[in-house]
Amino acid sequence: MNQSATATDRSLSPADKPSIGWMDVSPAIYVQIAIVGLLFYSFFYEEVQSLIRRWMDPAWSHGFLIPLFSLYLLYHRKDDILPLKAKPSYFLGLGSLILFLTLYVLNIVQFKFGYGRPILMLAALASVVLFLGGWTIFRHAWLPVFFLYFAIPLPDELYRRLTMPLRLWAAQISTLLLNLIPNLEAACQGVVIDVVYKGQRLEPSLDVADACSGMRLLWAFLALGVLMAYLHKRPAWQRAALLISTIPISILCNIIRVTVTGLIYILGDPRYAQGVYHHMLGNLMIFVAFLFYYALAWLMSNLFVEEEAVEEVIVTRQKHSSDAQGADR
Repeated sequence: MNQSATATDRSLSPADKPSIGWMDVSPAIYVQIAIVGLLFYSFFYEEVQSLIRRWMDPAWSHGFLIPLFSLYLLYHRKDDILPLKAKPSYFLGLGSLILFLTLYVLNIVQFKFGYGRPILMLAALASVVLFLGGWTIFRHAWLPVFFLYFAIPLPDELYRRLTMPLRLWAAQISTLLLNLIPNLEAACQGVVIDVVYKGQRLEPSLDVADACSGMRLLWAFLALGVLMAYLHKRPAWQRAALLISTIPISILCNIIRVTVTGLIYILGDPRYAQGVYHHMLGNLMIFVAFLFYYALAWLMSNLFVEEEAVEEVIVTRQKHSSDAQGADR
């Protein structure tokens, strides 16, 4: 009887198999998750609060959204995760958890490497999942856990090193674009753009500051690129191409932002090129980046047809042709 039931289950397609919901999970499991989560939060309380304070900075405000996206990734894999039975990994899971907790304490007392604290916290979280769930669950939950990395602000020194080339590119290319405007002459000096419009020099000069570097857009859009590449059902090479495309798309959108800001400053009202309006324009670039991203995804879906899809169409047509010939006879 068990063999026939198993055979029946195998014959069912994924769409026909009964879906397991979150309400089907035992309440004891939720109690265990709540206890473990409370213990984890208590141990890393200072680190969590420090991250929340950093997310208050507009440059890292997307950090509030990253945990929500991680939860969505878990929800997306619920049909794979919920039927599984947890098999705790005492050797690798518990061992790595003890190791990372020890390194975290040593880092606070001895090494004092600021960027290492949130990284070790994230590694400890991954170890908790591996310890309690084992490989059967960890292989489905590793991405939602490590996706939280995008919520960790980069070290200030590294951030400055990365933003400087982005600021220089934005200033240089925006200068070339501004020079296309009649009666306008723009000259780039590092990250500063000097503008002469209709023979009159505009003061102050345009400064491509850290906020205009595009690093915020790049980091946030790279996170969303990972999310979309994971959720899209397409060949691996297309996923990789879409993920890599987030970098040039982000840089392009930031150049557009700097150029539009310059046009507003020169041809419009300077007050609309700074403050809250400047931040609004930066947020708008996220939607522009998505338009570029989806345009590229659409092109890939329509220009590249996989051989399996072509063969399936051919087989379907041949079957219809055979059926039609049989009907005629």
